[in-house]
Amino acid sequence: MRWRDAAVAALCLGILCAAPVRAQETRAQETRAQETRAQETQAQGTPRWATAWAGSAQGPYPVGNPSAQPDQSFAFPDPAEGARDQTLRLVLRPDVWGREARLRISNAFGTRALTLDGVHAGLQLGGAALVPGTNRPVLFSGRDRVTVPPGGEVWSDPVALPFAADPEAPLLAGRKLAVSLHVVGSSGPMTWHAKALQTSYVTAPGAGAHGADEGEAAFPFSTASWFFLDAVDMAVGAPTPVVVAFGDSITDGTASTMNGDDRWPDVLSRRLHARFGNRVSVVNAGIGGNQVVGPASYGPQKPFPGGPSALSRLDRDVIGLSGVASVIWLEGINDFSRNGEASLQAVQDGMREGVARLRARIPGVRVVGATLTSAKGSSSPAHGHPEQDEKRRGLNAFLRDSGVFDGVVDFDAATLDPATGSLRPEMVPESTTGGKGDRLHPNRAGYVAMGSGIDLGVVLKGR
Repeated sequence: MRWRDAAVAALCLGILCAAPVRAQETRAQETRAQETRAQETQAQGTPRWATAWAGSAQGPYPVGNPSAQPDQSFAFPDPAEGARDQTLRLVLRPDVWGREARLRISNAFGTRALTLDGVHAGLQLGGAALVPGTNRPVLFSGRDRVTVPPGGEVWSDPVALPFAADPEAPLLAGRKLAVSLHVVGSSGPMTWHAKALQTSYVTAPGAGAHGADEGEAAFPFSTASWFFLDAVDMAVGAPTPVVVAFGDSITDGTASTMNGDDRWPDVLSRRLHARFGNRVSVVNAGIGGNQVVGPASYGPQKPFPGGPSALSRLDRDVIGLSGVASVIWLEGINDFSRNGEASLQAVQDGMREGVARLRARIPGVRVVGATLTSAKGSSSPAHGHPEQDEKRRGLNAFLRDSGVFDGVVDFDAATLDPATGSLRPEMVPESTTGGKGDRLHPNRAGYVAMGSGIDLGVVLKGR
């Protein structure tokens, strides 16, 4: 057992206890300490930020396609009222760590002002419980309360993460951050990301503010979605290129393992970290059902399960992130489905427009196209028809040969069964909850093959 004792000691001494705060420290003391840190940061100059996590806002709950979602009727009895005087503890895996973090809160699809207080960030222990001594209050312009107008978003002040005093520490890799948000009053329609494939936790309606709690007793309900929080940045001491995986459900991770972090961007992330350590970040901007060009508009009164079109959300979900160096764009299969009925030319034109906008707004960005995987033979009534597969193959030829993109990753080649023109048989059975699969979404085996087959030099040329 000596190795286990040593590992525990290293975890405590090297990470969790780097700057311990006494358990009896009052909330007022925490707030004053954070205000002081914010002033010091401002005096030292603007920190360099890199986006470490993203959960693209796609619409008002419950419009969307979650996976393995528990019954939400106890946590949120009335979707029109949304969250009511309750705390959400959202669990996420930052792809890079820093000594400070900042949070982006979104009310993009709300119809009323959203007021939050008692926001905290800490290291998850397990379930809704936090590692003692790691939970920190998060301020907004020096205050512990923030109101976000309908359609708006706001960044928090930097919050120190003393357990990440050494962001390069190997024992931080893969650890998860828990962000707690207390909704004051009723939120109204909740901006969310449906398919988190990660369990988070919710108090009962009317339970009040429990963001400061380190234990899990106040969080009886669980959810497989993220609400209101759509990005987390980390302060980094060295240039840290951010790679954005942009796309639909095959990027969002449909049919991958619940809580397994085995979508293709996760696999790519682990490969890049093996080469660059804590000096690269891969974030997932996929939305299940998303399309390149449709729908052209989106609002709370006219929701669409796949969220705003890629072109509509490009500013918020890619350009608005910090430190973006490369974008991998995998999308189009839903445009060609019976949910979209777009022409091949329309999708090609949409991609040309998106690439041009990215290059104009992010100097030096690499935009990498990804070929579409086969949906031939899909059990989905909207996908897999012969005319759709013809468009898919036409778009793949465009991606490979047009020269519009800085590089191409060939997911089609990584997953295709040449004998049938469909996904390889071992990539079909569903990995989230079991089942035979739909021949549209690759499973864990498919995502591992996709992430493992990416040429890292295409993604980050010259690094």
